[in-house]
Amino acid sequence: MRRLCFLLFLLVSTVGLAQEKKSEKPTVVFTVRQVPTYTDEFIYLYKKNHQNKTEDFTEAKIDEYLDLFINFKLKVTEAKAMGLDTTAKFVKELNTYREDLKKPYRAEPDLLDKLTKETYERLTQEVRASHILISVTPESAPADTTNAYKKISDIKKRIEAGEDFEKLARELSEDPSAKYNGGDLGYFTAMQMVYPFELAAYNTKIGNLSPIVRTRFGYHLLKVIDKKPARGEVEVSHILLRATNPDDTKVKNTAFEIFDQLKAGRSWDDLCKEFSDDGNTKNNGGRLRPFGVGALASVPEFENTAFAMQNPGALSDPFKSAIGWHIIRLEKKIPLPGYAELESSLKRKVARDERLQVSQKNMASKRRKDFNWIENVETKKLVVAAADSSLTKGKWTKKWNDDSNKKTLFTIGTKKYLVSDFVGYIAKNQSATDISPSIYMDQLYLNFVDEKVNEVEEEKLIREKPEFKNLLNEYHEGILFFEIMEKEIWNKASADSTGQRNFYQSHQEKYKAGDRIEARIFMATDKSIIDGFKKKVEAGDSIKNEDIKKFKSVQPFRNYEKGESKVIDKITWAAGLHEVELDKNYYLVEAVRLVAPGIKTFEEARASIITDYQAELEKRWLESLRKKYPVAIDKKGKKAVLSALVKK
Repeated sequence: MRRLCFLLFLLVSTVGLAQEKKSEKPTVVFTVRQVPTYTDEFIYLYKKNHQNKTEDFTEAKIDEYLDLFINFKLKVTEAKAMGLDTTAKFVKELNTYREDLKKPYRAEPDLLDKLTKETYERLTQEVRASHILISVTPESAPADTTNAYKKISDIKKRIEAGEDFEKLARELSEDPSAKYNGGDLGYFTAMQMVYPFELAAYNTKIGNLSPIVRTRFGYHLLKVIDKKPARGEVEVSHILLRATNPDDTKVKNTAFEIFDQLKAGRSWDDLCKEFSDDGNTKNNGGRLRPFGVGALASVPEFENTAFAMQNPGALSDPFKSAIGWHIIRLEKKIPLPGYAELESSLKRKVARDERLQVSQKNMASKRRKDFNWIENVETKKLVVAAADSSLTKGKWTKKWNDDSNKKTLFTIGTKKYLVSDFVGYIAKNQSATDISPSIYMDQLYLNFVDEKVNEVEEEKLIREKPEFKNLLNEYHEGILFFEIMEKEIWNKASADSTGQRNFYQSHQEKYKAGDRIEARIFMATDKSIIDGFKKKVEAGDSIKNEDIKKFKSVQPFRNYEKGESKVIDKITWAAGLHEVELDKNYYLVEAVRLVAPGIKTFEEARASIITDYQAELEKRWLESLRKKYPVAIDKKGKKAVLSALVKK
């Protein structure tokens, strides 16, 4: 919680200061272990942390802040000396904040917002498409992938030459359903197909053939048959008569007999309970959850009939499907809600969906291009060819001669990156995987490229945007500060019960209390619970756990001082039962005795003891750090700080 509040403050308090530029060449204010802190950093942070506080721009206040800032730097120095800035946890956390900090400087809309709006727009439209699939997995060997692509390319040429799409789908598609539906997937909308497939369907005009599409299932060709406004969802009740053969005359006759009884006025619920073979719904009137287009694609007759109905309460004629005979009653039609109503839930779905990962890859590809990434194709082939099974076991240790190591793998702008750089990256980042060695090598390669592109981008931002440099340094040192404080102070003080008790014994005078009352507090949202409990107590009846469990919360007996609890402050300080109404809740206070002023017990004072003990440990720790790491204040730098900050 401390870390979250601190980092949120860093974000919020940048308002109005983010565009501040360096006005003069910075000088050193102080050094810790001969590492300088410059005037521009000190002035920036002082202004940021004292916004709208003109009374703080005095020499005395600045001196006070300087001492605190030196203490902060001492702790960060110790954290670095302990290697806390090299741990995987630290690197991961800083990289997350680093990417967030870069977003305002990129000419890109927020990706999650963009994708959520795009998805909603697609939800307003239904697409009907047919497809042909040639199966190949992401983990397939390159030869298999090439072969699959050749097959789909040949099919595409045949369709473009005039051959019938449906006929070729039945003959050549590796989607088993194509044998009987000719590849026709019916109507669907956003988030019902894998994202690349959805993208192609919505981007292809009616009657046209899509480009070849790669998904995790393989290569697809789509033919878009129709597009129309979305019909939202429907809610229906149904009676199902299962049949292994839907043409079974006996089942058909029963369906029509039920329909006649419904028309004659017999209860739907009674007939559903008596005849329906859907065990999950027959006892609740056959009611199904609302569903949208494509949700029941395996039973298209059911879906088509449900969406064709118009008036709530209307009955469908009996109709058959592959699983039997059905009668439907329309309960209601549910139009697509507005964007504002769906935004929150839709954003959560999009964040978990493949479309986010695909879009992130596309943006990474664009960023490479923007930073002028140029790959040496022949050198890359040389490296990929060296991938073997040891790589997928996380144990790749390929040795290269100097000539190979010094070959340029790619450039970003004027910067060259060598084979040896990538080999070092592999050594640190490889791990066991089930995918093929060549595909894994490609993944590592692109990750390495993107890491270097990000570094170049960051170097550019640091050069051109002083505010970015300041913020990045704040997060870097802020995370280290919390890591070292948790390790050396907060966790130690909280866990050291012996140290707490010793501190309490040595400082009992700090924990004096005034008049107190010993009481416990019962809280309920229903006053009748308070009334019933109070009557029991007053009648002398025994109170059972069941009585106490009726309350929303119960605070056990303890001593309260005035001002410590709003509820206690509203009662008369006397033993007995007291009722209090506060913030639309009802309280019963059971007070047992008044407690005279005196020293609080250890348990009473424990929260304060831990806080004070932390302060004591921190004081001792800082004294040792000042001895360990020499601190030197530069008079000229301090004068420059005072000149810039003290209000004239």
